[in-house]
Amino acid sequence: MTRSLWQLLLGATALVGVSVSAHAAEIIVPAQPDALARALREAQDGDVLRLSAGVHQGPVVIDRSLVLKGEPGAELKGNGKGSVITVEAPDVVVDGLVITGSGLSNQTIDSGVKLTKKADRARITGNKFLNNLVGVDAHGADDAYIADNLIEGRRDLRPNERGNGIYVWNSPRLLVEYNTIKYGRDGVFVNTSPNDTFKNNYFEKTRFAVHYMYGNKGTISNNVSVGNHIGYALMFSDKLTITGNISKNDRDHGLMLNYANNAVITGNYVKASPEKCLFMYNANKNIVDGNKFERCDIGVHFTAGSAKNKFSNNAFIGNKTQVKYVGTRHLEWTYEGRGNFWSDHSAFDMNGDGVADTAYRPNDMVDQILWTQPAAKLLTGSPAVQLLSWTQSQFPALLPGGIVDTKPLMHAPEIAMPKVGARR
Repeated sequence: MTRSLWQLLLGATALVGVSVSAHAAEIIVPAQPDALARALREAQDGDVLRLSAGVHQGPVVIDRSLVLKGEPGAELKGNGKGSVITVEAPDVVVDGLVITGSGLSNQTIDSGVKLTKKADRARITGNKFLNNLVGVDAHGADDAYIADNLIEGRRDLRPNERGNGIYVWNSPRLLVEYNTIKYGRDGVFVNTSPNDTFKNNYFEKTRFAVHYMYGNKGTISNNVSVGNHIGYALMFSDKLTITGNISKNDRDHGLMLNYANNAVITGNYVKASPEKCLFMYNANKNIVDGNKFERCDIGVHFTAGSAKNKFSNNAFIGNKTQVKYVGTRHLEWTYEGRGNFWSDHSAFDMNGDGVADTAYRPNDMVDQILWTQPAAKLLTGSPAVQLLSWTQSQFPALLPGGIVDTKPLMHAPEIAMPKVGARR
Protein backbone atom coordinates (compact mmCIF):
# COMPACT_ATOMS: atom_id res chain seq x y z
CA MET A 1 0.00 0.00 0.00
CA THR A 2 1.44 3.40 -1.01
CA ARG A 3 1.96 6.17 1.50
CA SER A 4 -0.67 8.46 -0.07
CA LEU A 5 -3.28 5.69 -0.15
CA TRP A 6 -2.66 4.90 3.51
CA GLN A 7 -3.23 8.57 4.40
CA LEU A 8 -6.49 8.60 2.44
CA LEU A 9 -7.71 5.51 4.31
CA LEU A 10 -6.96 7.17 7.62
CA GLY A 11 -8.89 10.21 6.46
CA ALA A 12 -12.01 8.09 6.11
CA THR A 13 -12.19 7.68 9.89
CA ALA A 14 -10.24 10.69 11.12
CA LEU A 15 -8.81 13.99 9.97
CA VAL A 16 -5.78 13.57 7.73
CA GLY A 17 -2.88 15.81 8.80
CA VAL A 18 -1.23 18.48 6.73
CA SER A 19 2.22 17.87 5.28
CA VAL A 20 4.88 19.67 7.33
CA SER A 21 7.68 19.32 4.77
CA ALA A 22 8.35 17.69 1.45
CA HIS A 23 8.97 14.37 3.19
CA ALA A 24 7.04 14.66 6.48
CA ALA A 25 3.39 14.60 7.40
CA GLU A 26 1.13 14.94 10.40
CA ILE A 27 -1.26 12.00 10.59
CA ILE A 28 -4.15 11.30 12.92
CA VAL A 29 -4.15 7.64 13.98
CA PRO A 30 -7.57 6.33 15.09
CA ALA A 31 -7.93 3.97 18.05
CA GLN A 32 -8.64 0.96 15.87
CA PRO A 33 -7.05 -2.50 15.71
CA ASP A 34 -3.61 -2.43 14.04
CA ALA A 35 -3.99 1.21 12.97
CA LEU A 36 -0.88 2.32 14.87
CA ALA A 37 1.22 -0.59 13.60
CA ARG A 38 0.25 0.24 10.00
CA ALA A 39 0.98 3.94 10.56
CA LEU A 40 4.44 3.14 11.90
CA ARG A 41 5.19 0.94 8.90
CA GLU A 42 4.21 3.71 6.48
CA ALA A 43 5.80 6.58 8.44
CA GLN A 44 8.89 8.47 7.30
CA ASP A 45 11.46 10.44 9.26
CA GLY A 46 9.96 13.65 10.63
CA ASP A 47 6.33 12.49 10.60
CA VAL A 48 4.04 13.32 13.52
CA LEU A 49 1.62 10.55 14.44
CA ARG A 50 -1.22 11.86 16.57
CA LEU A 51 -2.98 9.12 18.48
CA SER A 52 -6.71 9.75 18.94
CA ALA A 53 -8.46 9.20 22.27
CA GLY A 54 -8.98 5.53 23.03
CA VAL A 55 -6.89 2.39 23.42
CA HIS A 56 -4.16 1.70 20.86
CA GLN A 57 -2.59 -1.71 20.56
CA GLY A 58 1.00 -2.43 21.53
CA PRO A 59 3.73 -3.43 21.67
CA VAL A 60 5.30 -1.30 18.93
CA VAL A 61 8.79 -0.60 17.63
CA ILE A 62 9.73 2.89 16.44
CA ASP A 63 12.58 2.63 13.91
CA ARG A 64 12.26 6.08 12.31
CA SER A 65 12.88 9.58 13.68
CA LEU A 66 9.29 10.64 14.31
CA VAL A 67 6.92 12.06 16.92
CA LEU A 68 4.36 9.86 18.68
CA LYS A 69 1.91 12.31 20.21
CA GLY A 70 -1.12 11.36 22.28
CA GLU A 71 -4.31 13.39 22.17
CA PRO A 72 -6.15 13.66 25.53
CA GLY A 73 -7.43 10.19 26.44
CA ALA A 74 -5.01 8.28 24.22
CA GLU A 75 -3.66 5.06 25.74
CA LEU A 76 -1.06 2.69 24.35
CA LYS A 77 -1.52 -0.74 25.89
CA GLY A 78 0.90 -3.64 25.62
CA ASN A 79 -0.01 -7.31 25.63
CA GLY A 80 1.84 -8.17 28.85
CA LYS A 81 4.99 -9.31 27.04
CA GLY A 82 8.19 -7.34 26.53
CA SER A 83 8.27 -3.52 26.35
CA VAL A 84 5.28 -1.50 25.20
CA ILE A 85 7.38 0.90 23.07
CA THR A 86 10.89 0.10 21.85
CA VAL A 87 12.75 3.02 20.30
CA GLU A 88 15.31 1.99 17.67
CA ALA A 89 15.98 5.36 15.99
CA PRO A 90 17.44 8.75 16.96
CA ASP A 91 15.45 11.94 17.64
CA VAL A 92 12.19 10.19 18.55
CA VAL A 93 9.59 11.99 20.68
CA VAL A 94 6.97 10.14 22.77
CA ASP A 95 4.60 12.64 24.36
CA GLY A 96 1.22 12.81 26.06
CA LEU A 97 0.32 9.11 26.25
CA VAL A 98 -0.93 6.74 28.90
CA ILE A 99 1.43 3.77 28.55
CA THR A 100 0.62 0.48 30.24
CA GLY A 101 0.86 -3.29 29.89
CA SER A 102 4.54 -4.23 29.77
CA GLY A 103 5.80 -7.72 30.55
CA LEU A 104 7.20 -8.77 33.93
CA SER A 105 10.68 -10.00 33.03
CA ASN A 106 13.52 -8.37 34.96
CA GLN A 107 15.98 -10.22 32.77
CA THR A 108 14.86 -8.38 29.63
CA ILE A 109 13.94 -5.21 31.56
CA ASP A 110 10.37 -5.05 30.27
CA SER A 111 9.39 -1.38 30.21
CA GLY A 112 6.82 1.16 29.20
CA VAL A 113 9.46 2.71 26.93
CA LYS A 114 12.82 1.12 26.10
CA LEU A 115 15.47 3.38 24.59
CA THR A 116 18.11 1.29 22.83
CA LYS A 117 21.61 2.42 21.89
CA LYS A 118 20.13 3.73 18.60
CA ALA A 119 17.75 6.10 20.42
CA ASP A 120 20.09 9.09 20.81
CA ARG A 121 18.40 12.39 21.69
CA ALA A 122 15.06 10.72 22.44
CA ARG A 123 12.50 12.86 24.27
CA ILE A 124 10.04 11.10 26.58
CA THR A 125 7.75 13.79 27.95
CA GLY A 126 4.36 14.29 29.52
CA ASN A 127 3.33 10.63 29.69
CA LYS A 128 1.65 8.49 32.35
CA PHE A 129 3.33 5.13 32.89
CA LEU A 130 0.95 2.85 34.79
CA ASN A 131 1.40 -0.78 35.86
CA ASN A 132 4.55 -1.50 33.88
CA LEU A 133 7.49 -3.39 35.34
CA VAL A 134 9.92 -0.56 34.49
CA GLY A 135 8.77 2.90 33.47
CA VAL A 136 11.59 3.97 31.13
CA ASP A 137 14.71 1.92 30.34
CA ALA A 138 17.48 4.15 28.96
CA HIS A 139 19.77 1.41 27.68
CA GLY A 140 22.64 2.92 25.74
CA ALA A 141 20.96 6.03 24.34
CA ASP A 142 23.08 9.19 24.36
CA ASP A 143 21.77 12.67 25.25
CA ALA A 144 18.19 11.53 26.00
CA TYR A 145 15.58 13.61 27.83
CA ILE A 146 12.93 12.24 30.22
CA ALA A 147 10.67 14.89 31.75
CA ASP A 148 7.22 15.68 33.13
CA ASN A 149 6.11 12.06 33.38
CA LEU A 150 4.08 10.27 36.03
CA ILE A 151 5.55 6.81 36.63
CA GLU A 152 3.70 4.39 38.92
CA GLY A 153 4.90 0.80 39.24
CA ARG A 154 3.06 -2.45 39.92
CA ARG A 155 1.41 -2.30 43.33
CA ASP A 156 0.40 -5.97 43.10
CA LEU A 157 4.07 -7.02 43.34
CA ARG A 158 6.30 -7.06 46.38
CA PRO A 159 8.82 -4.17 46.38
CA ASN A 160 11.81 -6.33 45.42
CA GLU A 161 9.84 -7.89 42.55
CA ARG A 162 9.01 -4.53 41.01
CA GLY A 163 11.10 -2.80 38.40
CA ASN A 164 12.65 0.65 38.65
CA GLY A 165 10.85 3.82 37.69
CA ILE A 166 13.75 4.76 35.43
CA TYR A 167 16.60 2.33 34.70
CA VAL A 168 19.78 3.81 33.24
CA TRP A 169 22.69 1.93 31.69
CA ASN A 170 25.46 3.57 29.70
CA SER A 171 23.34 6.55 28.67
CA PRO A 172 25.67 9.56 29.02
CA ARG A 173 24.33 13.10 29.19
CA LEU A 174 20.86 11.91 30.12
CA LEU A 175 18.63 14.61 31.64
CA VAL A 176 15.76 13.48 33.88
CA GLU A 177 13.63 16.25 35.39
CA TYR A 178 10.18 17.05 36.80
CA ASN A 179 9.01 13.45 36.99
CA THR A 180 6.84 11.96 39.75
CA ILE A 181 7.80 8.36 40.51
CA LYS A 182 5.99 6.01 42.91
CA TYR A 183 5.73 2.29 43.76
CA GLY A 184 8.92 1.16 42.02
CA ARG A 185 11.78 -0.90 43.39
CA ASP A 186 14.06 2.13 42.96
CA GLY A 187 12.82 5.44 41.66
CA VAL A 188 15.95 5.86 39.55
CA PHE A 189 18.66 3.21 39.21
CA VAL A 190 21.86 4.28 37.46
CA ASN A 191 24.31 1.54 36.48
CA THR A 192 27.58 2.51 34.78
CA SER A 193 26.55 5.78 33.15
CA PRO A 194 28.55 9.06 33.31
CA ASN A 195 27.56 12.72 33.16
CA ASP A 196 23.84 12.25 33.82
CA THR A 197 21.58 14.79 35.53
CA PHE A 198 18.55 14.14 37.75
CA LYS A 199 16.79 17.22 39.03
CA ASN A 200 13.41 18.40 40.32
CA ASN A 201 11.92 14.91 40.59
CA TYR A 202 9.59 13.58 43.32
CA PHE A 203 9.91 10.06 44.73
CA GLU A 204 7.56 8.21 47.08
CA LYS A 205 6.96 4.61 48.21
CA THR A 206 10.08 3.09 46.65
CA ARG A 207 13.08 1.23 48.08
CA PHE A 208 15.71 3.83 47.10
CA ALA A 209 14.59 7.12 45.56
CA VAL A 210 17.89 7.50 43.67
CA HIS A 211 20.32 4.56 43.47
CA TYR A 212 23.69 5.32 41.89
CA MET A 213 26.23 2.62 40.96
CA TYR A 214 29.34 3.52 38.94
CA GLY A 215 27.82 6.77 37.70
CA ASN A 216 30.74 9.19 37.65
CA LYS A 217 30.33 12.96 37.33
CA GLY A 218 26.56 12.81 37.78
CA THR A 219 24.38 15.59 39.17
CA ILE A 220 21.49 14.95 41.59
CA SER A 221 19.80 18.22 42.48
CA ASN A 222 16.55 19.63 43.87
CA ASN A 223 14.79 16.27 44.16
CA VAL A 224 12.38 15.29 46.93
CA SER A 225 12.24 11.84 48.54
CA VAL A 226 9.37 11.08 50.94
CA GLY A 227 8.73 7.84 52.79
CA ASN A 228 11.21 5.63 50.93
CA HIS A 229 13.61 3.16 52.54
CA ILE A 230 16.62 5.28 51.53
CA GLY A 231 16.51 8.67 49.89
CA TYR A 232 19.76 8.86 47.94
CA ALA A 233 22.02 5.76 47.84
CA LEU A 234 25.27 6.75 46.13
CA MET A 235 27.74 3.92 45.61
CA PHE A 236 31.04 3.32 43.81
CA SER A 237 30.86 6.66 42.03
CA ASP A 238 33.31 9.54 41.68
CA LYS A 239 32.83 13.30 41.44
CA LEU A 240 29.08 13.47 42.00
CA THR A 241 27.29 16.75 42.68
CA ILE A 242 24.48 16.30 45.22
CA THR A 243 22.80 19.60 45.92
CA GLY A 244 19.46 21.00 47.08
CA ASN A 245 17.76 17.63 47.65
CA ILE A 246 15.20 16.86 50.35
CA SER A 247 14.72 13.60 52.23
CA LYS A 248 11.78 13.39 54.61
CA ASN A 249 10.69 10.36 56.64
CA ASP A 250 12.91 7.97 54.68
CA ARG A 251 13.14 4.83 56.78
CA ASP A 252 16.85 3.91 56.88
CA HIS A 253 18.98 6.79 55.59
CA GLY A 254 18.39 10.13 53.96
CA LEU A 255 21.78 10.14 52.23
CA MET A 256 24.09 7.14 51.98
CA LEU A 257 27.61 7.26 50.54
CA ASN A 258 29.32 3.91 50.03
CA TYR A 259 32.69 4.13 48.26
CA ALA A 260 31.56 7.47 46.83
CA ASN A 261 34.52 9.84 46.56
CA ASN A 262 35.26 13.44 45.57
CA ALA A 263 31.59 14.44 45.76
CA VAL A 264 30.21 17.90 46.48
CA ILE A 265 27.27 17.55 48.89
CA THR A 266 25.69 20.91 49.59
CA GLY A 267 22.33 22.48 50.44
CA ASN A 268 20.52 19.20 51.18
CA TYR A 269 17.87 18.81 53.87
CA VAL A 270 17.29 15.49 55.62
CA LYS A 271 14.52 15.34 58.20
CA ALA A 272 12.98 12.73 60.47
CA SER A 273 14.71 9.55 59.37
CA PRO A 274 14.11 6.83 61.98
CA GLU A 275 17.75 5.78 61.58
CA LYS A 276 20.39 8.01 59.95
CA CYS A 277 20.33 11.36 58.18
CA LEU A 278 23.72 10.68 56.53
CA PHE A 279 25.61 7.38 56.46
CA MET A 280 29.18 7.46 55.14
CA TYR A 281 30.97 4.15 54.61
CA ASN A 282 34.49 4.34 53.22
CA ALA A 283 33.64 7.60 51.46
CA ASN A 284 36.65 9.87 50.96
CA LYS A 285 37.59 13.39 49.90
CA ASN A 286 34.00 14.66 49.87
CA ILE A 287 32.89 18.22 50.57
CA VAL A 288 29.86 18.27 52.91
CA ASP A 289 28.80 21.90 53.20
CA GLY A 290 25.63 23.81 54.02
CA ASN A 291 23.32 20.85 54.68
CA LYS A 292 20.68 20.43 57.38
CA PHE A 293 20.29 17.15 59.27
CA GLU A 294 17.28 17.26 61.56
CA ARG A 295 15.42 14.92 63.95
CA CYS A 296 17.09 11.64 62.95
CA ASP A 297 18.16 8.94 65.36
CA ILE A 298 21.72 9.60 64.15
CA GLY A 299 22.73 12.78 62.34
CA VAL A 300 25.85 11.34 60.70
CA HIS A 301 27.19 7.79 61.01
CA PHE A 302 30.80 7.98 59.93
CA THR A 303 32.71 4.70 59.60
CA ALA A 304 34.98 2.27 57.72
CA GLY A 305 38.00 4.47 57.21
CA SER A 306 36.34 7.48 55.55
CA ALA A 307 39.07 10.11 55.29
CA LYS A 308 39.83 13.62 54.07
CA ASN A 309 36.21 14.76 54.07
CA LYS A 310 35.51 18.45 54.67
CA PHE A 311 32.51 19.28 56.91
CA SER A 312 31.45 22.91 57.37
CA ASN A 313 28.36 25.14 57.51
CA ASN A 314 26.05 22.18 58.23
CA ALA A 315 23.24 22.23 60.79
CA PHE A 316 22.69 19.31 63.17
CA ILE A 317 19.32 19.89 64.82
CA GLY A 318 17.58 17.70 67.37
CA ASN A 319 19.15 14.39 66.39
CA LYS A 320 19.19 11.83 69.21
CA THR A 321 22.88 11.24 68.43
CA GLN A 322 24.42 14.05 66.40
CA VAL A 323 27.42 12.04 65.19
CA LYS A 324 28.37 8.40 65.57
CA TYR A 325 32.07 7.83 64.94
CA VAL A 326 33.92 4.84 66.32
CA GLY A 327 37.61 5.44 65.76
CA THR A 328 40.82 6.61 67.38
CA ARG A 329 41.69 9.40 64.94
CA HIS A 330 40.98 13.03 65.72
CA LEU A 331 38.91 14.49 62.85
CA GLU A 332 38.51 18.24 62.57
CA TRP A 333 35.12 19.32 61.19
CA THR A 334 36.08 22.92 60.50
CA TYR A 335 37.00 24.25 57.08
CA GLU A 336 38.31 27.71 56.24
CA GLY A 337 37.52 28.98 59.72
CA ARG A 338 33.90 27.78 59.84
CA GLY A 339 32.48 24.77 61.59
CA ASN A 340 28.89 23.56 61.90
CA PHE A 341 25.80 24.39 63.94
CA TRP A 342 24.93 21.95 66.76
CA SER A 343 21.57 22.35 68.44
CA ASP A 344 22.84 20.79 71.69
CA HIS A 345 25.94 22.97 71.99
CA SER A 346 25.50 25.54 74.76
CA ALA A 347 28.08 28.21 74.09
CA PHE A 348 28.69 31.94 74.08
CA ASP A 349 29.79 34.24 71.25
CA MET A 350 31.44 37.11 73.08
CA ASN A 351 32.77 38.92 70.00
CA GLY A 352 29.58 38.45 67.92
CA ASP A 353 31.31 36.85 64.91
CA GLY A 354 28.78 34.01 64.67
CA VAL A 355 31.30 31.41 65.88
CA ALA A 356 31.00 29.87 69.34
CA ASP A 357 33.81 30.53 71.83
CA THR A 358 34.23 26.85 72.78
CA ALA A 359 34.80 23.75 70.68
CA TYR A 360 32.16 21.05 70.24
CA ARG A 361 32.82 17.33 70.61
CA PRO A 362 29.78 15.19 69.79
CA ASN A 363 31.18 11.95 71.24
CA ASP A 364 33.25 10.84 74.24
CA MET A 365 34.61 7.59 75.59
CA VAL A 366 31.27 6.69 77.14
CA ASP A 367 29.59 6.87 73.72
CA GLN A 368 32.16 4.54 72.23
CA ILE A 369 31.74 2.07 75.07
CA LEU A 370 27.96 2.07 74.58
CA TRP A 371 28.27 1.54 70.81
CA THR A 372 30.65 -1.38 71.15
CA GLN A 373 29.08 -2.84 74.32
CA PRO A 374 25.31 -2.11 74.19
CA ALA A 375 24.71 -3.91 77.52
CA ALA A 376 26.61 -1.08 79.23
CA LYS A 377 23.53 1.15 78.81
CA LEU A 378 22.40 -0.24 82.16
CA LEU A 379 25.20 1.77 83.79
CA THR A 380 24.60 5.14 82.12
CA GLY A 381 22.99 6.59 85.23
CA SER A 382 25.70 5.43 87.59
CA PRO A 383 27.94 7.99 89.36
CA ALA A 384 31.08 6.41 87.87
CA VAL A 385 29.90 6.87 84.28
CA GLN A 386 28.70 10.41 84.94
CA LEU A 387 32.07 11.24 86.51
CA LEU A 388 33.90 9.83 83.46
CA SER A 389 31.81 11.97 81.07
CA TRP A 390 32.37 15.11 83.19
CA THR A 391 36.11 14.47 83.46
CA GLN A 392 36.51 14.16 79.70
CA SER A 393 34.52 17.34 79.11
CA GLN A 394 36.91 19.23 81.40
CA PHE A 395 40.09 17.57 80.08
CA PRO A 396 39.67 16.97 76.30
CA ALA A 397 43.18 15.52 76.09
CA LEU A 398 41.79 12.40 77.73
CA LEU A 399 39.53 11.74 74.73
CA PRO A 400 40.66 8.70 72.69
CA GLY A 401 39.89 10.38 69.35
CA GLY A 402 36.80 11.39 67.41
CA ILE A 403 35.10 14.39 65.83
CA VAL A 404 35.95 17.88 67.05
CA ASP A 405 34.50 21.15 65.75
CA THR A 406 36.73 23.98 66.92
CA LYS A 407 34.68 26.71 65.21
CA PRO A 408 31.03 25.71 65.82
CA LEU A 409 28.42 28.10 64.44
CA MET A 410 25.84 29.94 66.50
CA HIS A 411 23.12 29.90 63.82
CA ALA A 412 21.87 27.24 61.41
CA PRO A 413 22.05 27.80 57.62
CA GLU A 414 18.82 28.23 55.70
CA ILE A 415 17.89 25.54 53.15
CA ALA A 416 15.64 26.43 50.19
CA MET A 417 12.80 24.06 49.31
CA PRO A 418 12.76 23.00 45.63
CA LYS A 419 9.65 22.82 43.47
CA VAL A 420 9.49 19.34 42.03
CA GLY A 421 7.35 16.79 40.25
CA ALA A 422 5.65 16.83 36.90
CA ARG A 423 4.74 20.30 35.67
CA ARG A 424 1.63 19.21 33.76
